Amino acid sequence: MLTHLRIHDFRERLIVGILDLLLNLTAPFLKFLTIAPDSGDQQRILLLRLERIGDLLMTLEAIALVRSRAPEARIDLAVGSWNCSLAKLIPYINHIDHIDMSWLTRNGSHGNLRELWTCIRRWRATRYDLTINFEADVRSNLVMALIGAPERAGFDIKGGGALLTKRIVHNAEAHTSRNAIRLVDHVLPGRAPLGDDEKLTVRLQLPPDVVQHSTMHLPGIRDNVPWVGIHASGGREIKQWDPLRFAEVGTRLAREHGAVLVLTGSTSDRLIVEQVKTALPPDVPVVDLVGQMQLVDLAGVLSQLQVFLSADTGPMHLAAAVGTPVVAIFGPADPKNYRPLGPNVRIIRIDLPCSPCNQIRRPPCGCRGYIPDCLVGVEADGVFDAAVDLLHGRSDRNATLDITKRFST
Repeated sequence: MLTHLRIHDFRERLIVGILDLLLNLTAPFLKFLTIAPDSGDQQRILLLRLERIGDLLMTLEAIALVRSRAPEARIDLAVGSWNCSLAKLIPYINHIDHIDMSWLTRNGSHGNLRELWTCIRRWRATRYDLTINFEADVRSNLVMALIGAPERAGFDIKGGGALLTKRIVHNAEAHTSRNAIRLVDHVLPGRAPLGDDEKLTVRLQLPPDVVQHSTMHLPGIRDNVPWVGIHASGGREIKQWDPLRFAEVGTRLAREHGAVLVLTGSTSDRLIVEQVKTALPPDVPVVDLVGQMQLVDLAGVLSQLQVFLSADTGPMHLAAAVGTPVVAIFGPADPKNYRPLGPNVRIIRIDLPCSPCNQIRRPPCGCRGYIPDCLVGVEADGVFDAAVDLLHGRSDRNATLDITKRFST
């Protein structure tokens, strides 16, 4: 009952397994929820990408493929409200909708069943022909079934497979973007199957006014000096690299290469960023933008930087999506699944028997309450060397600790 579920925590796997069994028993009755599509000629497709910033950005290539395979269709995209501004920058979408549910947020403070039902009723009224859920989760698969589209595509590795009419085997060795692409290729096949080594590089297209506005946050950005972004917060304790090492790298880049440091983060990241600022010498030029920008404004700022240093976070993916060279510091998450997409990306990590474990939401007991060994072992020298390589345009050289390649499976 549990063998098909790719869930680390046994208790969660057991609960989902029992729910999955019940859904298998009741699935034949769920066909009564299906709504006949609209009789018009235009195909209607709803895409669900309800998770966080990085998850949406790693799906850009798949969304582009949907538009390529269904050029005349109405394609709508449902995201969390935190991603609405970014989703509006995706040119392939006709309409953006949002839904906030507690299981998608870290503090569980968003969404309720009334809001969920309101969204479902609105989506049922649209009478979609096809829904595609890029999130592997039994709850969002159930939401998709309630929408009533006759074709429902997704993954079953976290339950809800009985609710799907089309699914593929989720490849644990492949990048998240590649699995999303394979799902679209299965549901909307082209004249020839999409090869595993075929790359669909997609970037966010920032409006000129967003780029222009970003210069207000970066005084002197046109000067002939390198601007280096630092996003010190890992978002979660288990992904947090030592802030003092961020400061060490930033100090060397400022003193040895004349860099101006740009510190980014949300208001909740202030404590960590202050640790970085306190450790920086007074002669290091710093622009502190923490808590001052919305996501679109952040994208504009990132597009102006020469290099962006980051923990494994959404802004890391955002920087790569606007074409900025990125040095990404990975710990428990596997970069072969979650690395930012782009040619100028350096992955810095160390190889330990226990890493990568991909246990982010429920870390192993030995890693709770402190920085895990897979991040403690990442030295500042490797991050500095990778940043210098990117500053000088040596994009074809792999960083010493970069043990991954651009996904090809």
